[in-house]
Amino acid sequence: MLPWRRALRALAAALLVTGAVTLTPAATAAADTAPGSTASAATASSSRGWNDYDCKPSAAHPRPVVLVHGTFGNSVDNWLVLAPYLVKRGYCVYSLDYGQLPGVPFFNGLGPIDKSAEQLDAFVDKVLASTGAKKADLVGHSQGGMMPRQYLKFLGGAAKVNALIGLAPDNHGTTLLGLTKLLPYFPGIEDLLTTKTPGLADQIAGSPFLTKLNEGGDTVPGVRYTVISTKYDEVVTPYRTQFLNGPNVHNVTVQDLCPVDLSEHVAIGILDRVAHHEVANALDPEHATPTTCLS
Repeated sequence: MLPWRRALRALAAALLVTGAVTLTPAATAAADTAPGSTASAATASSSRGWNDYDCKPSAAHPRPVVLVHGTFGNSVDNWLVLAPYLVKRGYCVYSLDYGQLPGVPFFNGLGPIDKSAEQLDAFVDKVLASTGAKKADLVGHSQGGMMPRQYLKFLGGAAKVNALIGLAPDNHGTTLLGLTKLLPYFPGIEDLLTTKTPGLADQIAGSPFLTKLNEGGDTVPGVRYTVISTKYDEVVTPYRTQFLNGPNVHNVTVQDLCPVDLSEHVAIGILDRVAHHEVANALDPEHATPTTCLS
């Protein structure tokens, strides 16, 4: 088997685990609305204070925050903790679904990443028009921390974005080490994930998509970048490949801030208050406070 096929098998398995972990809270959030519909996700998130298109940014927080889920995630499940955390701090917060496949509910981020970036482009335009803001800040988990770089670099997003904050982003792809051993636990899923999900193939280290994305440098002028990683990441490996090089870049590992933080790939995006405090600092660096285990 070709090396990229082996890596894709691993990516499929690891991200299926991620989706399984996050599907339950997503279903719970939508329990009071029509199951499985886009309206359900929007209603569920709006009821928690985000995706409120009547929200107007304050002088203290003049830019809306757009949350970009990871592979197999959606606009609700990735953000059940971080979105209310930011809303409580006075931000206008929005989240989108992208990379949908026909007939596949809940699990998004599987389509071609260049097309997903076009969806992000349209969504940011919608948010800016609604809020009247000139620029937005983006916060993404996993693929959601990497995919926006396509938008910034090739779709004019740098003129509309102040900062990109990535939680465990696969900026340079992933090798996933030995996670191919997980595939036997998911009979029947391999063919679907390895033949019909271009969003997975795009994330393999050395893929044509990532080669083009990273050619000529990781960053574009005018945007601040923050990468928040965990050394226990089992999906985007080695974890230091998540880091970016270039001006206006801040790379941080949560264990440098809290040595006893055991968060891995899923938890750093969904549950980790240490990581979330670093997100808040990156959104408002002028009022940043030290991040500790008690943050």
